[in-house]
Formats: sequence, structure tokens, C-alpha cells
Amino acid sequence: MGQGGGSGSGSSPIRRCPFQGVAKQNFRGWDRHKERGPLARRFRGSDTFKVDAKGRVSIPAPFRRVIEASDPDWREGLRPNIVIVYGGDNQDWLEVYTMKAIEEIDDQIEDMQRGSTERLWMEELMHGQSIETNIDEDGRLVLPQKLREKIGLKSEAFFISAGDYFKIWRPDTYEKKAGSRTRKLAEQYPEDFDPRSLLPPRSRG
Repeated sequence: MGQGGGSGSGSSPIRRCPFQGVAKQNFRGWDRHKERGPLARRFRGSDTFKVDAKGRVSIPAPFRRVIEASDPDWREGLRPNIVIVYGGDNQDWLEVYTMKAIEEIDDQIEDMQRGSTERLWMEELMHGQSIETNIDEDGRLVLPQKLREKIGLKSEAFFISAGDYFKIWRPDTYEKKAGSRTRKLAEQYPEDFDPRSLLPPRSRG
């Protein structure tokens, strides 16, 4: 990533992620009109950013465009809203959802049987173990101290996209856990296997 948020934020990218080619391609060269179109509705790319002493971290411009486009209450001059799911004791990463994505999940929870164990579990995770916040006028996300302490976040944060949400990890935790898990999964398939073949077929009607 070339730029890391608003001017004077004190937060900027400091090193390339393991997928440096992808991150560089996805975080640079965006046309401003295209950013606000349908193609901007998914987060793409990954990189590592500085976190200052107050827990402020710059959100990449393409990420901000997705967040803005997915918040029905956002207008120019307003702060776009997001929801951070921090989860239970065994979750050592944060999940950052757009308002559109979280509304879809809320609708899915509403469709579950009221009082069921599964619904109670989802309500606790998505409602009880989450906070709603926003991106400030300088393009920064302020991570509360309790969330930083929960995942062991100090001076660096690793962002990785997941479609309509993205995850924030402590960089070395990601490498040990998520990165290792991805490599182990890949080892189950032939060397020339194309993971896109796992995608379900789309109806053409």
C-alpha cells in the first residue's frame, strides 16, 4: 500500500504483507469514480499498518470507499459506521463488518428459531461481543484498549480482506495461526490445483 489514511494521522503502512503483489495491485491505482461503483463493495488485499499509542490505525482508501458505500446513513462530511466483532476468549483477531454486511447477518439471526441454542450463540457473538464505531475524518479507526489487549495488538496491525468484512490480526499471530492453516490446507491438494474449482457453479438463468 502506498498511502495509509489522512494527513497527520501518525499511522502508515510499514512493511509488505506475505501477498505483496496482490496487496500492491489492489490498494493502488484506484479511479475515484470506480471506487464508489459496485466493484468497491468488497474488500480486497492485505497489508500491515502502524498503530499509534492511542490505538489509531489508518484505513486504506479503497477500504473506506467500501465502508462508505455500504453504510446507508453515510453522506459526504459524515463518519461512516462499522461493527467490530471481537468474539470470545479464544478469538485472537477482530472482524470489521460494513453496516450492510452486519444487517444481512442480523436478518439471518432473525430467521433462526428464537430461544434455540444456535440462535443464542449467534446473538452472543454478533451482538454481545461486538461494538459499533466509525471511521474518523482523517480515515482512521480508533481501536479501544480492551480490544487491543484482547488480541495482543501493539505497534502493528495486519489487515486481510474477507469479502464484505476484513480481519485485523497481530502480524505474528496471523503468521502462526491463519497463515499456517492456509498452507496446511493447500498441502492437501496437488501442487497444480486451482482453488477456484472449489467455487459452486452459478446459475445462468
